[in-house]
Amino acid sequence: MIINGVEMRGLAVDDAAGLADVLTRNRAYLAPYEPSRPEAFYTEAGQRARIEGMLDERDGGRLVPYVLVEAAGGAVVGAMNLGSIAYGPLCSGGVGYWVDREWHGKGLATAALEEVCRAARDELGLHRIEAQTLVDNTASMRVLAKAGFTEIGLAPRYLHINGAWRDHRLFQRVLHDDPPTA
Repeated sequence: MIINGVEMRGLAVDDAAGLADVLTRNRAYLAPYEPSRPEAFYTEAGQRARIEGMLDERDGGRLVPYVLVEAAGGAVVGAMNLGSIAYGPLCSGGVGYWVDREWHGKGLATAALEEVCRAARDELGLHRIEAQTLVDNTASMRVLAKAGFTEIGLAPRYLHINGAWRDHRLFQRVLHDDPPTA
């Protein structure tokens, strides 16, 4: 799928070098919103190992990892993951995403999130998607609001981000109210 000149597609091992490059360039920009990472995370080998783990989770039905790549040129400009997928009475998943600083504010994250919600509903049959943001991450909260998510609560000291346990706002988007099929 092409969104604003960017292709959103499934993550592949061949994306390791592109991810290492964009994550290294955006390291300081993303640091306030990310867990502390070892140096190896920012290398091609580190990303290759990470991708292989993510693809194992995908093959187990627990994760759908996407990469955002410029249609002209092929540079990686972001990622979006639908993880923690559960079926049965919960029928839910959680979404996480980031975009390159150069693409911030251009509607890419919102459009990609809309596509993930569509796929979660139509292809996976999920009932709802959840997301969390740091309490001061207004840009991410705007993305979620534009994509139809509503705030459902506050989780004190929810995730260890940038060296400390941080409070997060919790959001969800209900995709349908049909009974679970699996």
